[in-house]
Amino acid sequence: MKKRFFLIIIAAVFVVSSFTPVSITAVQAKPIDLSYSIFFPATHGQCKAGIDWAREVEKRTNGRVKITVFPGGTLTKANQCYDGVVNGISDLGMSCFAYTRGRFPVMEAIDLPHGYPNGQVATHVANGFYAVMKPAELNDVKVLYIHAHGPGLLHTKTPVHNLKELKGMKIRSTGLSAKVTEALGGVPVAMPQGATYEALQKGVVEGTFTPIETLKGWKQAEVIKYTTNCTGVGYTTAMFVVMNLKKWNSLPKDIQKIIEDTSTEWVDVHGAVWDKGDIEGREYTLSLGNKIIQLSDDENNRWKAAVQPIINGFIQAADEKNLPGGKAVDEVKKLIEKYSQKYIQ
Repeated sequence: MKKRFFLIIIAAVFVVSSFTPVSITAVQAKPIDLSYSIFFPATHGQCKAGIDWAREVEKRTNGRVKITVFPGGTLTKANQCYDGVVNGISDLGMSCFAYTRGRFPVMEAIDLPHGYPNGQVATHVANGFYAVMKPAELNDVKVLYIHAHGPGLLHTKTPVHNLKELKGMKIRSTGLSAKVTEALGGVPVAMPQGATYEALQKGVVEGTFTPIETLKGWKQAEVIKYTTNCTGVGYTTAMFVVMNLKKWNSLPKDIQKIIEDTSTEWVDVHGAVWDKGDIEGREYTLSLGNKIIQLSDDENNRWKAAVQPIINGFIQAADEKNLPGGKAVDEVKKLIEKYSQKYIQ
């Protein structure tokens, strides 16, 4: 009896010892699954850059992280993306601060019509600004990085050579670009980028304020005829890449570092993609026979003077809320000068 009992114990030990390592390995091998909501369509260069970032994180973590990307606002719409991350609908999200106007009062300083020369400068300014200012309005997420498009320009169905021709036109514009439209005499109509093509096609709006890359990236060159190269009021739109804070805090430290290091590198990637997109957008619209109108120096100065009250108004409104409006504007100007020296040939 004792011998039989001893053999049973030995067999049990063997079974446990043979299965335990496999079980532990299986647990260790299970990847950390993350969902990533991107408002850009899958074919857009910025969505592709976001997907490349996800694949790079997977590669550098040796498969310990798996990221499922939901492009085109299929998981959360553009104006719901940020709250979707905060509330855990998605673990990661990419969209525009401007789509939730008033939610990010300090970050709005980036979008002002400062006359951005290109996407690399705008993107580095946006990241540098956040690093210096660290506004409390973003404390409910982990900010991975920010990117921003090249100068927003006016694209219309009829030619606009001056402010007189723009007066009263219905122009698609969001966030602070709506204020730019209004200051220049147009009528702002808010809508996300994805709805603009149809709105132009059906005559709901007569033009759009947007970077020239959208003429190809969103095919809008098919439904406009003219671009007014109003670089003096070249604004940008800052776009966040953020992560749910609880999810971020649950990650192992080494994975956090990999994600942060990859994100730092991807600032340049997105900036380059924005500039490439602007070049392609310009070439595409010209290939369709559309025209690009250059403002005279005097007219360009008139446009700049017309939008200056927007910058002044931002400072005043921020100061009234005990926010650093003047410091924010000064910081953006310093960063534009700094990065223009590096990224303007």
